[in-house]
Amino acid sequence: MTIISSREFRQHQKMYFEKVDNGEQIIVQRGKDKSYVITPVDKQDIFLNKPLLTKLTKSMQEIKKGKSKKINTPKEISDLLGL
Repeated sequence: MTIISSREFRQHQKMYFEKVDNGEQIIVQRGKDKSYVITPVDKQDIFLNKPLLTKLTKSMQEIKKGKSKKINTPKEISDLLGL
């Protein structure tokens, strides 16, 4: 396990990603009280998440039925969210 600062991670991202790919656990500390674990995600991780898969399937069906809206501008996003 390697513990590094966020600055160290930014400066050497490629090296740390390669270490994670080779099975090493990397923890990035941000400030005094925040830490993050870098973990590779593969296709199985996404599809093993049943609630996410269910939501994606439903969304894809809605798109096929034409129940979607194309957003072209930041204002349209604001209007959609009621901001």
